[in-house]
Amino acid sequence: MIVTPFCVCVPARNETTRLPILLDALVAQTIAGRIPVAVCINNSDDDSVSTVQDVAARHAGRLDIMSESRTFAPPLAHAGSARGHAMDMGYRSLGGAGGVLMSTDADCRPPASWIAANLTAIDSGADIVGGRIVLDDAEPIDPVIVAMRARFDDYWAAVRAIEDAIDPSPHDPPPRHGDHTGASIAIDAALYRAIGGVPAIASGEDRSMVVAAIAAGGRLVHPPAVWTRVSARTDGRAAGGMAIAMTELAATVDRGDDPWVPGFDHWRARAIWRRAERSARGVAAMLALEADLPPMPADMPLPACADRACAVNVASPAGS
Repeated sequence: MIVTPFCVCVPARNETTRLPILLDALVAQTIAGRIPVAVCINNSDDDSVSTVQDVAARHAGRLDIMSESRTFAPPLAHAGSARGHAMDMGYRSLGGAGGVLMSTDADCRPPASWIAANLTAIDSGADIVGGRIVLDDAEPIDPVIVAMRARFDDYWAAVRAIEDAIDPSPHDPPPRHGDHTGASIAIDAALYRAIGGVPAIASGEDRSMVVAAIAAGGRLVHPPAVWTRVSARTDGRAAGGMAIAMTELAATVDRGDDPWVPGFDHWRARAIWRRAERSARGVAAMLALEADLPPMPADMPLPACADRACAVNVASPAGS
C-alpha cells in the first residue's frame, strides 16, 4: 500500500518532560514505516535539545526526527513563529513532492490511530483535518474540572447541531466535532504553501491558518476518528493557549460560578448570516466579513445538561 507522504510538525519551548511522552506516542502509531517528525525547539533554556537527540537515537529505526533550535527575538518569540518554523521544516522535508503536514503540540499524547486517521481523511477528499482534543487521562485532573469540560462538550455539540440544521457543510457532515487547533491539524502541503504558511502572530495562529485555508477553497473536516489528548496543565507556554483556558476554568470552578457562554439564539442568527453571506458573496468574502463582527455576548449560563441528547434538544433550531 502506498502511504501519502507526511510529516508531523511540533513547536516546543522548555518541554524536556513532555517531549518524550509525545514522541513515544508517535512510535506507537499503527502506520507502518518510519515516521518523519520536525521539531522546532524555540527560546528554551532546558534540556529539550538533548532530550530529542536521546529519543531520536533510541528510536532511530522508527522516528526520522529533524530538530532545529531557534531563539526568536522578543517580538517574534511566540507560538506563531514556532509553529510556522516547525511546519516549514516539515514542508521542506517533503521535497516539493506534495503530501500532508500534521501539526501537534509538545504536550500532546495522540492515540495510536492518529496519523492513520488523518491520512484517511485527506485521502477521502479533505484538505484540512481538525482533530478533537480531550484532556489527558494519564494526568491527575480534578473531577469537577472533568465534569465542567463535559458540560462544554454538550454545549458545543448543541452549537454544531444548530449549524448542521441551518448551514450544513457538504464535505463535513455530522457526526463531527468542532476542534481545529494546533494540537491536531492536518493540512495538504500544497494548500499550506499557497496560503503562505502559519501567520506569525502571538496567539490564534492555528485558527487563522485554517480560516485562510478555507478562504482559499480548502475543505475542512472534523471526523470523530481524529482526536488527541492534551495536557490539563495550567503552566502553559503559549499566550491564549490551552493552559490559559484551564486556568480560567479552574478559577471559575473555585468560585463556585457557572461559566457564561453565548446563548443558542446567537448561534442560530450567525448560522443564518453565514448561509446568506456565503450565497451572496462567496466563502472568502464571508470569512473576511465575519472576522470584523463583534464577539457574541456571553449571556447564558453554561447549560447543565447530563448528556449530549439533552444539549441537542435544548438547541433544537426553531423558525430557521
